[in-house]
Formats: sequence, C-alpha cells, structure tokens
Amino acid sequence: MQILNQESYKEKLPRNYSVKVREPGVRGEITDRHGVVLAKNLKNYEVTFNLEEIYQDYRANHDTSSESEETTEKGAKSNKSPKSKRPDIAQIVTEWVIPRLETHGLEASFNPRAMNSHFLTHRGLVPYTFRSDLTYEQFAHFAEHNLELPGVYVSVTPQREYSYGSLASHILGYIKPWAKGDIPPQYKHYIGEPKGDAGIEVIMNTYLKGPEGIRTILKDEKGKTIGLSDYQRPGIGSQVELTIDARIQHLTETVLRRIGRGAAIVMDPRTGEVLAMASVPDFDPNDFIPSISVEKNNQYRKNLASPYTNRGISKMPPGSTFKLPMAIAAAIHGKMDYYCDCPGYVQYGKQKIRCWKTYGHGTLGLSESIQRSCNPYFMKLANQLGSEKVADVMELLGIGQPTGIRLPHESAGTLPGSQQWQRTYRDKRMTAALTGMMAIGQGDSEATPLQMAALVSAIANGGRYYKPRIIKTVTHPSGEEQIQNTPILEKDLLTHGLSPSDLATIKRGMWKAVNQTGGTATKVALKDIEIAAKTGTAQTTDKGLRSHVAWTASFAPYESPRYVVIVAVQRGGSGGGVAGPLVKMIYNGLFAAEEGKTLPLKPMIPYVGNFGLISQITLPTEGDLLEATFAPNGSVENEDDLKTKIVVHPPATEDLPDHFYANYSNQYPNGRKPPKAVPITEPNSTQSQ
Repeated sequence: MQILNQESYKEKLPRNYSVKVREPGVRGEITDRHGVVLAKNLKNYEVTFNLEEIYQDYRANHDTSSESEETTEKGAKSNKSPKSKRPDIAQIVTEWVIPRLETHGLEASFNPRAMNSHFLTHRGLVPYTFRSDLTYEQFAHFAEHNLELPGVYVSVTPQREYSYGSLASHILGYIKPWAKGDIPPQYKHYIGEPKGDAGIEVIMNTYLKGPEGIRTILKDEKGKTIGLSDYQRPGIGSQVELTIDARIQHLTETVLRRIGRGAAIVMDPRTGEVLAMASVPDFDPNDFIPSISVEKNNQYRKNLASPYTNRGISKMPPGSTFKLPMAIAAAIHGKMDYYCDCPGYVQYGKQKIRCWKTYGHGTLGLSESIQRSCNPYFMKLANQLGSEKVADVMELLGIGQPTGIRLPHESAGTLPGSQQWQRTYRDKRMTAALTGMMAIGQGDSEATPLQMAALVSAIANGGRYYKPRIIKTVTHPSGEEQIQNTPILEKDLLTHGLSPSDLATIKRGMWKAVNQTGGTATKVALKDIEIAAKTGTAQTTDKGLRSHVAWTASFAPYESPRYVVIVAVQRGGSGGGVAGPLVKMIYNGLFAAEEGKTLPLKPMIPYVGNFGLISQITLPTEGDLLEATFAPNGSVENEDDLKTKIVVHPPATEDLPDHFYANYSNQYPNGRKPPKAVPITEPNSTQSQ
C-alpha cells in the first residue's frame, strides 16, 4: 500500500509551505501649485497578529484534548457541545504571546472581546492590529527577533497626515479606513488601505491609490516562520498637484473667519484655475486618522453651522450679482442702449417690488445701473427680453448646471425658467414678476460662488468662459503626466453675439461701482490698484428667520485682470458693507505678495462658525491692513480677537433660541455667546443692493 499509494502519502507528509500576505499601496501626495505638500504619508510602525497562526501554534505546543470550557464571542463561558466550542483567542494571546512580547518591551493592554470577535469573524484572513505606536528603534529591534513568535509580525504602514490642519479641508477632504467587506475572495491574508471619502481624496482616489504589494512568507510544518521567500513591494500612488496656492488659501481662510458662515473663491480668469476656495466653518481632516472618534464626529455633526458643507460649491440666492449675466443677455440680444426711469419700485399687479433706493435713481443706462445696482432697471429690461431669452443666456453662462470642477457634491444652482426648474416646480410659470425677480437674483434664483467666479472671469478676460479647475496636474511615479495642465475653454461668448464694445460697457459699470461716487462697491477700492466689482444683498430665510446673503463679485487689476475674487456671507448685512471689505482684504494680500511680501502659511485649527448677523465691517488704514488681516496668529476665532484693528458690527438684539448655541459653549471665552441675529423688517420689499 505504501508503494502503490506513494504519491498520496507524500502529499500528507509535513513540509514547508508559503503564505501570501497582501499589503496596501502607498497613497500619493497632494500638493499646491508650488509643491507645498498638503497631504502626505508618515511611516507607521505597528505590531499585528495573525490570530489563526497563533492559535495553531498554541495547539501544536499544548494538549487541548482535555479542554472543557471555551468562551463565546462576548467572553462568557459556554457549555455547548464540543462541535460548537469556540477558542478563547484572547486568553491564548495573554498566556502564550504577551509574556514573550514583554521580553522585547512590546506588551500592551488590549480589548479581549474585540480580539475574540475579530478571530471569529476573520480567523487568519485579516491581521489584528495589536499596536500601532512603535518607535523606529522598537521596530528595528523586533524585526530581528520576530521569527521566534509565530503569528506575530512587525510592519511599516503609511499613515495620512494633513500638514496644515484645517487649511483647505473642504478641498482636500478626508479618508476612511478600509472596510472588511472590501476583501477580494482570492486572498488568504489581507491588509487593506484607507480610501477617499470626501474632497480630492475621493474624487482622485483612483490616481492616489498605490499598487498593492505581496509578501510571500515561508513557514515550516509547525507554522513557524522560516523567512521571506518573495516580496513584491507596494507601489506609490500618483502625485496630485492642485491649482490652489497654499499661501493665498491661508490668506482667504483667515479673512473669512471674520464671519460666521460663508465662502470665498479666488480664481485666475486667464485659465479658470482656482487659486483659493475657502468655506467656513470647517474641520480638521487629521481627525479622521486612523478613524474619527464618536465624540469628535458628534461634535462636527451637531454643529448646526454645518462644518462639512463646502459653501464654495453650494447654492445660495445670488442677489444683484445676477445683474451681470442679465447685462450680458441684454448685450447678446441688442438691448445695450436700453434706458429706464427708476421711481423706486416696480409694480406687478398689486405687488410692489422696491429698489434698495426707495425714492428712485431717475433715468439710467446699463453702465450706471450696474454702478448703482438699480432693481427696476434690470427687472424691466428682463421683461423687455422675455424669460426664455434671459434663461438661455444664463444657461450659456453656466447658471443652473454644475461647472464640472473635480470636487464632489457640487450644486447646479437653480435657474428659473429652465427645463430643470419647470420639472421641479410644475405648478409655476414664468410671470412678469418672476422674470423680474430672476434678473435681480431673487425668487427661486440660486447660484454657487464658484459659478459666479467662472462667470465674472469670462467678463474680466474678454468673453472666454473657462471651465473651473482645481487639479493642475497628476503625475505617475514613473514621471508620466496622467492629467496635464491645460486650460479648458468651454465657450467664447464673442461667438454667441457678445461684442467687445458691449463687454467693455459692462466692465465699465463694475469699475464705476468701486471707483465713482454712488457706486455700491466703494469699500472694495485699494489705493494703487483699480478694481471692478458688483455687490449683491439677497433676501432669504435662515433657520426660519428673514436674513440676507451678502455678496461681492470682482476682478482686478481692471486693465489686465489676474484675479477674480468672490465672497458670499450668510447673515451679512449688505454686500457692500460686509463682503466688500473682505474682498478688499484679500486683494490687499494678493498684491502685497506680488510686491515681494511673503504671505504667512501655518497650520490652522478648525473654525466653529456662528449665526451672528454682521451689519458691517470697518477696516483700518491702508498701512495697517495687511498686519490686521493676519492678527492674531493667522487664526481668528471670534471678533474679539481682532482687537481694534478691524471692527465687526453685530446687532445687540438677540432673537435666536438658546438651543442654537448649545454647541458653541466651549468656543467662546467667559461663557460669551456668538452674536445673535436681528430680523429684517422692510415692509413688502425685495432689496437686492
């Protein structure tokens, strides 16, 4: 029998065997346009257990036939039949492994219930992480001795780090741990990698994810490790270079912390590149490493100011900034010579919609109407054209549709009269009143700060609409450029009926708004730089209260624009009084950098935000403005920190219920609450300054 069945018996002989372990790839870095690393990888030294190997080694060295008691997954004793007995792997580790780890100074406490549960669920498929806090010296020492401990391994794993804390958190996003359900069936031993769950991390996950590695370990017939027979090292993912400038991003975020909630965009109108995208409040993506705690997650989730929301790509009522696409519609359809008398209101049936200047502007042309932000002019102009023509031009300018920037959850906004609007509001039709409201950015009209940045860029650069970009290049470790730095020109408005002279008239109106008496954006003006802008103060409701979104949309320098700056402030008193000064502070920093001054760049802590209505912001003199912008420490938590350099004017009246402030009790000194809002009480008016 031994001779005849020789091959069969050979197969049953104890022999050496190989075990393949899948290792995660190394995630690629994310940098700004100048190579400043925003998301990188640290080396994480850890001890892991293959619990199945430990169990088999224990059995091979102990007589387990007389075992009468085992424990269930929850650690309780069980008197079930031998077929249903479950090994208490936590007890085995405590008895068999921990004493030997002590000799190397690697012992640590652990959760027995969690270890038993892990073993029952995954056996040897997924390593159990025992420690992930080894020093390099501990790792190097144990790497020379771990052969004597079957099932115990030391390894180096990459751990994500966001170098500047909450800086650009809404752009970068965050990662989440790999899920056990992600394991492909072909693996006997598997170590997964985290994957993107928000921002660039999720949108570019395919590029950032590094190729997996395979470690082939040779073991003897008793399960002890003999050595490494083969090793295919994990690869590194591609490097993603963003269009943003980290110092401009820091400038923009610092400026924006003067308000409770809002967004700001800085764009290069010549290419469509986003140089900064700030949104407050924000979060620290490092809080998700290795996984976010329940306490920290609850803190973010219970913050009614929504710190996870990227307001730069979220829709808001645009107010009078919509007068810019309305002006382009007039140009394309031959209405640039339209004049209108403003008596202070427009009447539709019994409804009066007032101008912000209640006693009227008199007779105005297009350029002066942009300068003074006259409501009746644009409302009457819209009805001269008709809602279909206005909606068509606004769609041409990207309103009512996502820009397509590589960021998740971008809003399309709302364009009244569009097909999508008609599907959403089946019971509505475009009346004269709704057409007039659309022209001044009220009613159902909604747009994102990014949409407005792309639109204003097309005005600034002479009529070219570039697709907004946040990704500059993606480079494979081999050097291959997987995504190249190429501006994407989506449309040339000059081929759609817009003439250079008509565009110049629109731009001149924006210049007058900043630089001439009667303009609504005079608080944007800088001493030596000509800026063009359009303000907007959109009426809306906020947490059940009547409120405003304050806008300023701008470009500079006027003659050869290099920057477009958009600021939108929730619960801002007015576009000119709140958003305008913030835009000025951003421009002041931008041009200071062009003159050779180095803008600060340092880690930032999360900003919690608030619900205070800011009636206006008063700036210091030009000489103190840059210093005041970054005081103190480049991370302003509330307006008290600004001392006397920049004065924020909140109302004294309190009207929000106390539960709105329950999550902010630890964020303000001496028990002080953030300023509460005051209702707006204009009778029967729709202001849109």
